[in-house]
Amino acid sequence: MDLFDLNGNEEVAKPLAERMRADTLKDFIGQSHIVSEGSLLRRAIALDRLGSCIFWGPPGTGKTTLANIIASTTHGDFIKLNAVQAGVADVKKAVETAKNNLKLYGKRTYLMLDECHRFNKTQSDSLLPAIEQGTIIFIGSTTENPFASMTPAIVSRCRVFEFKRLSFEDIRGAIAKAVSDKRRGLGAYSAQIEDAALDHIASISGGDLRMAYNALELAVLTTPPQADGNIKVTLADAEQSIQRKSLSYSTDEYYDYLSAFCKSLRGSDSNAALYYAMRLIEGGGDPMLVARRLVVHSSEDVGMADPNALVVATSAMYALEKIGYPEALIPLSNAIIYVCEAPKSNTVVTAMGAAKNDAVNIRDDEGVPPYLKDSSYGDKNSKFESGKYKYPHDYSGGYVEQQYLPDKLKDRIYYIPSDYGYEKTVKEIRKNKGKLK
Repeated sequence: MDLFDLNGNEEVAKPLAERMRADTLKDFIGQSHIVSEGSLLRRAIALDRLGSCIFWGPPGTGKTTLANIIASTTHGDFIKLNAVQAGVADVKKAVETAKNNLKLYGKRTYLMLDECHRFNKTQSDSLLPAIEQGTIIFIGSTTENPFASMTPAIVSRCRVFEFKRLSFEDIRGAIAKAVSDKRRGLGAYSAQIEDAALDHIASISGGDLRMAYNALELAVLTTPPQADGNIKVTLADAEQSIQRKSLSYSTDEYYDYLSAFCKSLRGSDSNAALYYAMRLIEGGGDPMLVARRLVVHSSEDVGMADPNALVVATSAMYALEKIGYPEALIPLSNAIIYVCEAPKSNTVVTAMGAAKNDAVNIRDDEGVPPYLKDSSYGDKNSKFESGKYKYPHDYSGGYVEQQYLPDKLKDRIYYIPSDYGYEKTVKEIRKNKGKLK
């Protein structure tokens, strides 16, 4: 390589994950549910007719990669910003550039915004008119739920595409290719990677391809050559590179232990639940998986019988995230015992399912009762019948009987409290209000 070949030096200095980034849809890994042949997104990209959209999903699943592919295939201009670093001035500059491109050259401008959930309302408002008018095509990338973390006005004008964690097979194939790729990958090292090492990296990366690439690169670069000059990466090397031990059980056993843990929670056996949780974790499983399942079961199997179970479970998950293993095993064990010993009720899940079924399958032409509608806009006289709405705090006990559901559903009962735990209290409260059904 020429000493003054700066581009070459920069390419070598890039991490493996960046060098192996796909630059065409043909090489794009995963997300077949949104980029398969004939899909809406793939057709829009091919025809250069992509509208504003948001890519939402976990890290290392291809959001930025797909945005870069769009940038390379479009005939328009492409501007890339990071919401953490960009301010209102940067947004206004991008919008002005887009206006000029459209006016002078008839070219569309794509604005790629990484970490778009970090945009505050002022920044979002500066971008909104350009999206509305079609001056720019907005492509946001975020790991946070945009419906909860972004300005609704922006989200409503975008198509949201949810990215899923990559499968074991996707990641296993990608890192195996990186080992042999002499141009962009690690092929120049002539490294030999044990199958068990590749399997471990693919399994432990949790669907994050970037993490898998980083672990593979670290393993190859830090493993000393053997006497014959070849690099041989073993399972032990892979475990060190990704800082996780290989699972001491098979895939089938893993799911069996997980199933047993969940059923033990539901069955109120704290001894069994603790054992299966520790078996999963000490065998190489992710403690966060145990914490996530615990949070779900605190609502699914305990629910309103003891609402504090959800608080304890989420607190344990937060402690695990902030403190880490192994110290956080203490609050995690505390939460496992609490959820197990709490009274059980699945009324929340039953109510959720019934409400969801009606929301999906029953067409309500009349919609929300007029007196419950938002009175802050439109014709108040026709849209908001203030005389019919009863303000609960004007009545004794802060409650007054009135219809809240639409007419078609006015007699529906979704949540029926059981006779267990706190739900007995809920039943008594309902009885005192005269709404026990």
